[in-house]
Amino acid sequence: MNRYICIHGHFYQPPRENPWLNEVELQESAAPYHDWNERITDECYARNSASRILNGQGNIVDIMNNYSNISFNFGPTLLEWMQRKAPDTYQAILDADKESISRFSGHGAALAQVYNHIIMPLANEQDKHTQVIWGIYDFKKRFGRDPEGMWLGETAADTPTLEVLAEHGIKFTILSPYQAKRYRKKGEKEWKDAEGGKINPRRPYLCKLPSGREIALFFYDAPVSQGIAFERLLNSGETLAHRLVSAFDEKSKEPQLMHIATDGETYGHHHRFGEMALSYALYHIEEEELAQLTIYGEYLEKHPPVYEAEIIENTSWSCVHGIERWRSNCGCSTGGHSSWNQEWRKPIRNSFDQIRDHLAPIYEQEIKKLGVQDPWAVRNNYIEVIMDRSEQNVESFISRHTSRKLTPDEKVRFLKLMEMQYHTLLLFTSCGWFFDEVTGIETIQDIYYAARAIQLARDLTGLDYEGEFVKQLEQAKSNLKDQGNAAYAYNKIVKDTMIDLLRVGAHYAVSSLFGEHTDELDLYSFTATSEKHEMLEAGKQKLAMGRAKIKSNITWEEIMVTYSVLHLGDHQLFGGVREFMNIESYDNLRHELTTAFERGNVSEVIMLLDKHFEAHNYSFWHLFRDDQKKILDQVVEQTLEGVENDFQQLYDNNYPLMLAMKSIGMKLPLPLKTTVDIIVNTKLLRELNAEDPNPKEVSRLMEEAKRMDVKLNYNALEFAVTSRVEIMMKQVQEQLHSIDFMDRMIELLMVLDNSDLDLDYWQAQNIAFRIQQDGYEDYKERSNMGDKAAAEWCDKFETLYNNLNLKV
Repeated sequence: MNRYICIHGHFYQPPRENPWLNEVELQESAAPYHDWNERITDECYARNSASRILNGQGNIVDIMNNYSNISFNFGPTLLEWMQRKAPDTYQAILDADKESISRFSGHGAALAQVYNHIIMPLANEQDKHTQVIWGIYDFKKRFGRDPEGMWLGETAADTPTLEVLAEHGIKFTILSPYQAKRYRKKGEKEWKDAEGGKINPRRPYLCKLPSGREIALFFYDAPVSQGIAFERLLNSGETLAHRLVSAFDEKSKEPQLMHIATDGETYGHHHRFGEMALSYALYHIEEEELAQLTIYGEYLEKHPPVYEAEIIENTSWSCVHGIERWRSNCGCSTGGHSSWNQEWRKPIRNSFDQIRDHLAPIYEQEIKKLGVQDPWAVRNNYIEVIMDRSEQNVESFISRHTSRKLTPDEKVRFLKLMEMQYHTLLLFTSCGWFFDEVTGIETIQDIYYAARAIQLARDLTGLDYEGEFVKQLEQAKSNLKDQGNAAYAYNKIVKDTMIDLLRVGAHYAVSSLFGEHTDELDLYSFTATSEKHEMLEAGKQKLAMGRAKIKSNITWEEIMVTYSVLHLGDHQLFGGVREFMNIESYDNLRHELTTAFERGNVSEVIMLLDKHFEAHNYSFWHLFRDDQKKILDQVVEQTLEGVENDFQQLYDNNYPLMLAMKSIGMKLPLPLKTTVDIIVNTKLLRELNAEDPNPKEVSRLMEEAKRMDVKLNYNALEFAVTSRVEIMMKQVQEQLHSIDFMDRMIELLMVLDNSDLDLDYWQAQNIAFRIQQDGYEDYKERSNMGDKAAAEWCDKFETLYNNLNLKV
């Protein structure tokens, strides 16, 4: 068969970590999930690792790991997050690549990516090399093999970028057909014009570079790739399959590769159930023998390029103006705000370039003082530390890259210099320019990285570039009147997020009030070791004081602090932290605060905190974001208990009246309607979140909701059901011999099946499918041999399986 199909998915999210904590903090816009990585993983990345094949009746008959059947790349920073926060999905991706190697003649489905998705033509030579080297190292560490191809951020390319790819052993990359300049058959002299997408995408091309190196180029089929997003091709897997097949040239006798490239998030996040359309398209193509599925590496080996091509310099797949989207107001936007402009892109680009150019000579000069011969080679190798920050590995890295033994303080300087360069690279992540508004989370994220790099430079040299940077940000005007410009956002958002060791000490002091005290506590990328801790309580009021060592696990910087914090109840916190001076000063602080607190003189305690800690006073607002939420959740929970009791009393006292009004079709007055909505939703949510939900109570509350026309909180209830059913299915798996767990689950599922909730049993279905593959046949065989217990187990499991919309 000379007809081949390859589908490439570019799976990527920008790095979202707080640069000081190395953790993704709460993002309210992703609710009910913690953050956007978590949300998109659930809606897309995980779904593609276990996508459904349905029969004509809509039952699930098979589950497929899409990644093993397509070409794909994942952003390294996304995989780093996934390894820690979504290990099952992460492992499924790695397993898919291994499976694909046996499927595709020894070639893996996974491609590497330039490290943090920068626009390579806008990068300087050093940054180009580091991005490719880091991307390759990350790939090899995860997938256990050398990458054959590499994805360029936004497919943005120029000849120097292709040179860097080829120099580091990359065999091919994927581009838009609109990036092709001209082509010709090997051996021919005349070139043919390819501008405007006039190039045949069904074959690979060889690009001969000025250095004498070569790299293969695959120009994807643009109309079909765009059709997935805009022509509803993902509404039907069969439609998608036939659209792919229809792109072949029926008259051609040559081998043909029909291939498309899209954002991987298209399959499940942008288009719900898009991953299922993809699965069915792949299944249908193979089942009907419409074409042979392949990936780029396999096709390149079987059918080496017989044509060569040249590219248009400084082009990308998402900007018709080349790469202007990442440095000017070119007119490209995500749409929806016709009156907005993106004039802010240029000053943001200029300010970031200026930071890079300021910090590069500082890095070179200071790192050489520590015995480093080649500063940029050391930066290229720093990915070894980024991927393994264990003390042993970091010590080894430092000793291998310095010509003399460093003191502890010098090691801190070494690591700060490396982190300064690390964040200088991260600040160029392309998403900072892609969207419409300068104060959006993507641009602010890049500004966070800039702020961290500037802070490190100030720590190292005393030079402060913040004022100059903020002045540049003033030129980046916001489209939102209340935001003004990026400098306003910097002062309002970014500065409040910035952290030093004293602030970490303050966070440790406050956290000691809300959890069990331990001698050592991990605080994100820091460790706090307690030297002394005391707690005084008087009713709701608490006073904590002590001293502790705070150490950064990233730069190894450490400080001994003295702290004290007063909690008046709710979120009212007053505290202070300072560098530990001596035992005598600590004892004096302790004596004064203890005396005032035991007298019940709160105002004196606050005055003493001001006196002893002067400029280093902290409150609830200085806590890290997730911990602010934890405290507020505790406070709100206590408050809501009282409110709920009041609503319950109103509900009970007026229920006969409300029922009579409903029976004759009268609308409930708003206070009574609100009361019913709150009580029924609260009780239903509590029951679904219970360790052992009572199906009868759930059924009663559902009926009550219908009878009283309750406005259900669908998002919260559906999220609770999904989590509860998943937990119950895990219990079934862990206690496989017991039918009691299956009985409870079957009863609950039958009740929920009659509700108006839009329920998603995805994870529970995966577990059930694995049980059907691994354990069911054994029980079935025993059942066929007359084992009554096994027969009963099979009956129950088949009922549960069907209730989860699976077909045995």
